[in-house]
Amino acid sequence: MQFSDELEFTHRDRKDIYQYIERYGTVDYEAARRALDMSHEAFGHHVAVLRRDGVLERTEDDELCVAFESADEVTYTDDDLEVTIRQAREDDLTGLVGAIREALADKTYIVGETVADVVESENVLLRHNELEKRVFFVATVHGDLVGWVHVNAPELEKLEHTAELTVGVIDEYRGHGIGSKLLDRGVDWALDHSFEKLYNSVPSTNEDAIEFLEARGWEIEAVRKNHYKIDDEYVDEVMMAKVLE
Repeated sequence: MQFSDELEFTHRDRKDIYQYIERYGTVDYEAARRALDMSHEAFGHHVAVLRRDGVLERTEDDELCVAFESADEVTYTDDDLEVTIRQAREDDLTGLVGAIREALADKTYIVGETVADVVESENVLLRHNELEKRVFFVATVHGDLVGWVHVNAPELEKLEHTAELTVGVIDEYRGHGIGSKLLDRGVDWALDHSFEKLYNSVPSTNEDAIEFLEARGWEIEAVRKNHYKIDDEYVDEVMMAKVLE
């Protein structure tokens, strides 16, 4: 399924099935059928069509989930550390939330913390509905999730050309180029899906993040004075952006 395409359903029941699965992430096949009050024959037929069209997947555990885009994994080695960059899957959710919280324990990336809160509360990684679409790419080492990049785009006509990007790496794995490769992956995804501008906001105290983004072509667009209150101290918000060409 291509995230940039508007999903069109030729049957209302297929739209209902997709919206139900998209809302809950991964759902038992039979539980979904009962919740939608469809016959075995009708539900099976519509699921088969949605799977054929690359909209849904059916797992070996007989669960349904939204199909992710086909995206190649990239593996590279730095100082004998083998790192894999790939698109996140729904079963990465717990590890992803844990990695975000560990990487941002110093409370210097408020937007990133919010991403973790939202994903954990919704218990769903991928979103592609009438309000928003979001995607994650992750970095793994020996199967353990050590970094992420998140692109989130509101489905509003006046903002559909923009998306918010957050990126982070667990402290002990920094210095191996993981953050740069994740950032590049997120930017490439945005370019492939015709976004024109990415934005990211960080507290002014997070000088490393600001320098990291500036070194990769991001610019400071604005500063909101005393926007954050961290440990009883008022901190400015630095609003950064990158125009995609």
